[in-house]
Amino acid sequence: MEKGTLFTEYLLIRLCINTATMVLLVRYIYYHIYNKRDFFFTFYLINFIVFLLAYMLNKSSAFVGMSAAFGLLAAFSLLRFRTESMSTKDMTYIFIVMTLGLINSSMDGQYFEIIGINLMILTAVYFVDGGRFMRNQKTKTLEYQGLENIHPEKQYLLIKDLKERTGLNIQRISIEHIDLIKERIEIKIYYH
Repeated sequence: MEKGTLFTEYLLIRLCINTATMVLLVRYIYYHIYNKRDFFFTFYLINFIVFLLAYMLNKSSAFVGMSAAFGLLAAFSLLRFRTESMSTKDMTYIFIVMTLGLINSSMDGQYFEIIGINLMILTAVYFVDGGRFMRNQKTKTLEYQGLENIHPEKQYLLIKDLKERTGLNIQRISIEHIDLIKERIEIKIYYH
């Protein structure tokens, strides 16, 4: 990488690799699995900012080695998104997009090596989170009126009723809270 100019072929090629990887990750893996766009803005911009920051630090020689990259990643991972609660999986995706930004901007190596590492990360995410490696089980918490089916020997009736009401393929349930006065229970359902 040349030290004089800022906008070089190196930056543009790395930025193209980074952008292509992000489109594959966010649009074709994350969106395909979760069908939600809530964090598109967050994922793309955090990745872009981390990419540019790491590139600038690397360009100015303030960024020396992968230990500095991990330090930067640790600093960014301390960010808390307090305005909205995020699932563990969404936070994992934020960690992945920050890591991709660091790898694509500052890792030494040939372009095919960078592309190979990106493809390894995308493949791992796709197989683990996409239900290819193991079936992805989702959870929801709902309120249920009535206490007649909460006994362990009648649990199959409760699951049957919940399947009919929700239309979900419920595998198991766990009772989270029982309100004896209002005769309501809070149930966590696990479904595919």
